[in-house]
Amino acid sequence: MRIGKKEVIPLELERTWAEISLENLDHNYQQTRACLRPGCKLMGVLKADAYGHGAIAVARRLCALGTECLSVATIDEAVELREADIELPILILGPTPPDRTDELIAFDLTQTLYSDDEAQAFSTAAQALGKTLQTHIKVDTGMCRLGLLYLDPSDPDKTIDEVLTICRMPGLAADGIYTHFAIADVREDHYTQLQFDRFMQLLDRLASLGCRFAVHHCANSSATIHFPHMQLDLVRPGIMMYGAYPSEDMRPSIDLRPVMSLRAIISQVKTLPAGVPVSYGCHYRTAGSTRVAVAEIGYGDGLLRSLSNKGHMLVHGQLVPIIGTICMDRCMLDVTGVDDVRPGDIATVFGTDGTVSAPVERLADTAGTISYELLCRVSRRVPRWYR
Repeated sequence: MRIGKKEVIPLELERTWAEISLENLDHNYQQTRACLRPGCKLMGVLKADAYGHGAIAVARRLCALGTECLSVATIDEAVELREADIELPILILGPTPPDRTDELIAFDLTQTLYSDDEAQAFSTAAQALGKTLQTHIKVDTGMCRLGLLYLDPSDPDKTIDEVLTICRMPGLAADGIYTHFAIADVREDHYTQLQFDRFMQLLDRLASLGCRFAVHHCANSSATIHFPHMQLDLVRPGIMMYGAYPSEDMRPSIDLRPVMSLRAIISQVKTLPAGVPVSYGCHYRTAGSTRVAVAEIGYGDGLLRSLSNKGHMLVHGQLVPIIGTICMDRCMLDVTGVDDVRPGDIATVFGTDGTVSAPVERLADTAGTISYELLCRVSRRVPRWYR
């Protein structure tokens, strides 16, 4: 398919679609694997439907590439993978109601524990089933989100006691322990090293008391690249596997290729005279004779409404502005300077059009957000086309 002119595409892609390059996913996987120290495993992060890329398809590809384990945010995300015959170990990073312990065990899932009260509830449920639940313990070293709080290594007794208590609970097998970094995307910031030092001090103290774990992990995408000494038993590269950079200063360190391109059909083209309002609210008026293209993508598909009158798309290899308020199902583009735009042509929200690229990171900057959000917001009504 030549982008810009509509040629042969599947019938279900007659409106808007997310084009997923499995070749680029392979490339990013190999680039990431090449950065790892010998023996360090790779955990594929598939939360939020694999950052909008389609969890089942991505999981199957990662399995074929040799990924050792996977992680998701919720039990329902994990069950979806199991029902698609994904057999790799799966870690659930978020909370699960203890009354679903039977499902966790039946589907052979590993549950994150982040408090002793929560762990006790899982222990009670597992004992009632006569089974053992596989778990990882999460330690909060400064993200101040989920986890056993551990901010002051000079006074570790409370956290040490909590970890030891959890490890002794019947019905639980605490195979792993991990933490998460708050600002690893900024290489020069010392907070990541502080968090890492806290984590390692806790592990040393636990080991001195005879409490050891089979798996220790902490490195996300940024830490995997910026701080290779923080690659422990495994790493959790998320956004980088999908070809987006957590920060610009990571770009020179690794060659990543975007896995998703978001495209939409142009349904109508019309010429408006000067002074005509465009779209809801009449917040935009044409300055002169304006060629307007209607693109079949809107906030119902995940295109942020905040990009109204600010964002751009590629049409025939040229950046054109979004004009007027983005609607639920479509938006308008000023294609005055682009030759021969017709209904059936293709607009690229982010991705490549010939030799021209519109990175998702640039669109995210315009929207005042991050690439993660734009990728995850691509709604389920948008078909994924795997190439």
